Amino acid sequence: MKKIAIQGIKGSNHYIVAQNYFGSDAKIQGFLSFDSLVDCLNSGDCDYGIMALENTIAGSIIPNYALIDQNKLTICGEYYLNIHHHLMALPNQNLEDIQEVCSHPMALLQCKEFFKQYKHIKLVEDVDTAEVAERISKNQLKNVAAIAPKVASEIFNLEVLEDEIQTIKNNATRFVIVQKIATEDARNNKKVNKASLKFELDHKRGSLAAMLNVMSDCKLNLTKIQSLPKIETPWKYAFFVDVTFDQYEDYTKAKAIIEIMAEEFKILGEYNNGIS
Repeated sequence: MKKIAIQGIKGSNHYIVAQNYFGSDAKIQGFLSFDSLVDCLNSGDCDYGIMALENTIAGSIIPNYALIDQNKLTICGEYYLNIHHHLMALPNQNLEDIQEVCSHPMALLQCKEFFKQYKHIKLVEDVDTAEVAERISKNQLKNVAAIAPKVASEIFNLEVLEDEIQTIKNNATRFVIVQKIATEDARNNKKVNKASLKFELDHKRGSLAAMLNVMSDCKLNLTKIQSLPKIETPWKYAFFVDVTFDQYEDYTKAKAIIEIMAEEFKILGEYNNGIS
């Protein structure tokens, strides 16, 4: 059985993705940081990792782009999850009893508007949504609440005080499935219709525009572009892009041209588009 590494514990959004993507009987190992997750992949103790990469409200999780690139991980799949944030605490309490709410910084950011009406509640950043729920249950912490998926309240016997507290109800996160060594050569799999690429360009006028024109001419659809600074070279940037395509041959043609034009070109992964 393959071992799946996730950020967070049972009941977290990463846990939900692992079950939905790999099946309910998947062997899941939780970590409280993405760095620890990557260490498990590098050591060979885990076969796959699941990493949140971007959210419709909070945007890109930039450190994870760097982790994937620097550790030479391969993106072999993706999964889009609608995010639902619920406020939960020990039973027989109400919102007026809650003095402190702890959760992952991203969850707190996405629920910021809800707490404006509860000035007495202190918001505290923590490592994981479900881990806070587990801690409240284990230590029987009164007057403390967690923001977490509803499944966490069921796992840890907490009571939901308020449903769907996220500011924007249409809130989704894109997760990528990564592995250290690809188990199959995706480049020969004509079923793939999406790719994640990284390239660097000469710092001159029009270089990025020319690259984007190549993608358009080769019938690639640019779904994401993200720039990251090169630490060792001030004012120089690497570009991370996601493209989709209908014909693998169009993508193959684009790769050949990009490799010539770019100073450095790297394929981070070729896989099936998670949005059907």
